[in-house]
Amino acid sequence: MTSAKDPDPAPGPAAAALRELLGLLRQGAPVERFTGLAQQVRAAGAGPAEQALVEEAAQVALDIRRTLDQHRRRQAELTALFDTAGDLAALRDPDAVLRAIVHRARMLLGTDVAYLTLNDPAAGDTFMRVTDGSVSAAFQQLRLGMGEGLGGLVAQTARPYATADYRTDDRFRHTLAIDHGVREEGLRGILGVPLRVGTRVIGVLYAADRAVRDFAPDAVALLASLADHAAVAIDSARLLEETRAALVELGVATETARARSEALRLAAETHDRLTRLVLRGGDVADVAREVAGLLGGGLAVHDADGAELARVASGSGSADPGPAGVQDLPAGGPPAGALAASRAGGRAVAVDGVWVCAVLAGPELLGSLTLGGRPDLSDSERRLFERAGLVTALLLLLRRSIAHAEDRVRGELLGDLLAAPVPGRIRDTGSQTLRARKLGVDLGRPHALVVLHCDAALRSRLAAEAARHARARDGLAGLFQGRVVLLAPAGSPGALARSLAADLGQALGAPVTAGSAGPAAGPEELPGVYAQALRCLEALHALGRTGHGAGLADLGFLGVLLGDRADVGAYVDRVLGPVLEYDARRGTELVRTLEAYFSEGASLARTKDVLHVHVNTVVQRLDRIGRILGADWNTPEGALEIQLALRILRAGPARPGRAFPPAADGPRQS
Repeated sequence: MTSAKDPDPAPGPAAAALRELLGLLRQGAPVERFTGLAQQVRAAGAGPAEQALVEEAAQVALDIRRTLDQHRRRQAELTALFDTAGDLAALRDPDAVLRAIVHRARMLLGTDVAYLTLNDPAAGDTFMRVTDGSVSAAFQQLRLGMGEGLGGLVAQTARPYATADYRTDDRFRHTLAIDHGVREEGLRGILGVPLRVGTRVIGVLYAADRAVRDFAPDAVALLASLADHAAVAIDSARLLEETRAALVELGVATETARARSEALRLAAETHDRLTRLVLRGGDVADVAREVAGLLGGGLAVHDADGAELARVASGSGSADPGPAGVQDLPAGGPPAGALAASRAGGRAVAVDGVWVCAVLAGPELLGSLTLGGRPDLSDSERRLFERAGLVTALLLLLRRSIAHAEDRVRGELLGDLLAAPVPGRIRDTGSQTLRARKLGVDLGRPHALVVLHCDAALRSRLAAEAARHARARDGLAGLFQGRVVLLAPAGSPGALARSLAADLGQALGAPVTAGSAGPAAGPEELPGVYAQALRCLEALHALGRTGHGAGLADLGFLGVLLGDRADVGAYVDRVLGPVLEYDARRGTELVRTLEAYFSEGASLARTKDVLHVHVNTVVQRLDRIGRILGADWNTPEGALEIQLALRILRAGPARPGRAFPPAADGPRQS
């Protein structure tokens, strides 16, 4: 026996291996180190029983390790799902939630790339919405048609699909665009699961590797869970957006209802005010003042020809007699483009801070309203402005009706003035003068008379335009013997005719010919002046001068030759009358001197021989003729007129019913 206790024997290879297995489990060592222990025991000389024990223990340790790995993975997955649920509960930024889901899918499945596509019902395909780990721009912009590629098939069938190597997998319909994007991204193994909202598929969630990879059922289930969360996030965002939109629409509807209520109140008030104004006999200027006060801007009213009817300065509240406030309104009439646009659309339009409203009666343009100083009219204010246009149209139509009635009265008076005297009946010029005075026409002033002609289809319009011009000139206009005639104060009939032909032709858009005569000194001369104006018009047509205007005196001897029933006596009186009158008063021989001068070819020497006077006497007589007839009497045109008048004078009396006295006996004055 021994008194001391023996020390513990050294552990065998198997016991050492078992202890190391426990250490490897605690460290979470790689799988290769577990399988390498059996070889170490065999190399240490352990028997078969010990080797079998170590191998069995290593297998159990591996099972325990796999179980622990699964628990850790499940814990990470549950943590990710709980985090995603928390994100969904907050849902402050749907895009951030989707990016977080895609990133977690990539991390949990350990893939190189994760991405999410959404269906586009309008285009009938699915487009890339979120990517994580992608480096290819072409891949990030991919759109997949339904049934195309792996993702298109998932979106179409609502079933998960996985491929270990998409490039070589012929189960899917490959397209050039999809294959190019996948190849540029370098993807091989791809897993896609549908995003469902109820029975409806709204997109696809993917996990993909750049290496060949088989996806286990656990990976499919995990990605499907994340896809469900993504679908909830998308649908919740949609519902939230719809709720917000509904609230916005409700607020807009409430504000619209309030605005419409206010607009109706304002419209009713405006209607009452304008109606009372019209019933009180207000005119266009009164309407302009009322509307300018309501809208707080400067307002101008023009007729269809651009003539200003009223103007109210901004904030003045009265018809504007001065420059204050007119800076808000354009000079002249409204901008032509704005007026055309308002007329075409039937609404007020704004151009360069100015509002223009065409005043219409059906398609006919009666005038326009121009509002300045208010570039920001609200809808209700714009409708008020347009309502003012309607009231203005009513007043202009009423004004036109009154004008038409007045034009009929004026036309009747004009017909009485131009009618030829009835033999045996005394012409009552006094009553005619009184009737004219009541219409604002003073027949005591010299008046020119113009006969107007245009295409027969435009005659009624020509009569209306002529009446408007006559009123503006304090004259008369109307139809007489089927022709449009205008009588107006004027000293130069030719100038009046030319002005009317141009203005009326522009207004009608067609040629207007105007023949004139006069001026007439009183009502008793008007029938004769009318006959002369009519002959002037006929002469203009014979000369091919349609669309022009002239006085009978402007045509000279051509008027005598071409006019119907030419009054040659009046022609002689017009050309030689002053010289004939001079001879009659002074007993001179100026007319005889003219005859001798032209008959002798304008030779002073031969003229003095024919007249038996000194050459200086001839020169003195010709100078006096020049002072009487004007400096152009001896021009080719003037000389032709004088020679024609001399020939007519030799053929008969220069004035019907009156012969000029013969030269007095005794010495003649020069």
